[in-house]
Amino acid sequence: MQVTASTPHGTANVPVAIYYPAVGAGPGAQPDHADGPYPLVIFSQGFGEYPSAYAILMEAWARAGFVVAAPTYTHTDPGPGLYRPDIVDHPAELSATITAVLQDDRSPGGLLSGLVDPSEVAVAGQSDGGDVSLAAAVNTCCRDTRIKAAVILSGAEYSVFGGSYFTDGSPPLLVTQGNDDSAYLGNAPVCSTNLYNAAPAPKYYLDLLGATHLPPYTEANGWEAVVARVSTEFLNAYLRNDRAELGRMMRDGNVAGVTTITSAARVPSAGGAC
Repeated sequence: MQVTASTPHGTANVPVAIYYPAVGAGPGAQPDHADGPYPLVIFSQGFGEYPSAYAILMEAWARAGFVVAAPTYTHTDPGPGLYRPDIVDHPAELSATITAVLQDDRSPGGLLSGLVDPSEVAVAGQSDGGDVSLAAAVNTCCRDTRIKAAVILSGAEYSVFGGSYFTDGSPPLLVTQGNDDSAYLGNAPVCSTNLYNAAPAPKYYLDLLGATHLPPYTEANGWEAVVARVSTEFLNAYLRNDRAELGRMMRDGNVAGVTTITSAARVPSAGGAC
């Protein structure tokens, strides 16, 4: 899918990869309409990463019954023209992706025709993509009220967007962070603890013990398994209104030596500056 977005820097053409519940497996597998329509998750990649780097996570969501749309934001993947200040355009590109997917859902003969529930939209993103997802969900600069839940994977409140965070409330929020993530100062643990403590309930903090920046989201390991399971349960709870999933989430998020999870009003600050 190709999406056209109007951004602060002009018009952007954004390719979008789609993952969906399918009949069979492999390229060309047809959408499975039997249990649809399905909730929609917009996934935002980290700076310098292709969306496909996170395929293990997005495929897990698709198997669990979600349609996942992953835009390749302008000047974000490892190709030519990498340009981080262009991040201010990405919330608009995210919202345009929601619009395009929902239009395709309403179009007879479209790939996603009849597959998406327009009332069940969430965002998820990692690193810079987490910053973009958070801005689209809770910042007055660019809040998209269609977003009903947000999964912020090692993200931050990023001042370059302007606006104010959480002043107009927040959808339910799941924040995840590796507590040994020191390679990216703009998305360090203190950034996640700060944004979590600023957010209103309902909110959940999944601490990935000993994890660094990318492995919990791009590799098959113990952290990724918990992130996939807990995020799926979170999305089921708040998009499908299956509140029994919250109990499962709190159980599955506590794995000795691997992860802990809390819904406390505050978590201890990780220290340092974000």
